Amino acid sequence: MDKAAKIKELRESTGMNRKEFCEYFKIPYRTMSEWERDGRHAPDYLIRLLDYYIRVEMLKQKEATNDPDAESTTEREGNNHA
Repeated sequence: MDKAAKIKELRESTGMNRKEFCEYFKIPYRTMSEWERDGRHAPDYLIRLLDYYIRVEMLKQKEATNDPDAESTTEREGNNHA
């Protein structure tokens, strides 16, 4: 897979549009546009870092939403006062 396709795939995997992705990762919008259009190439290390960060963050989010035993702080506090 070429770099432009990988960058676009990473962004799309987050469910963010280009603007949201750029704001979240502090990447200039024009730079991201150039990477996705293959006008410029993102460094290999940056692609690996983005891939790693997205996988770790998504894993954390997935674990948090899939944990049926997890209670919010307000639920725990409410149970203590009953």
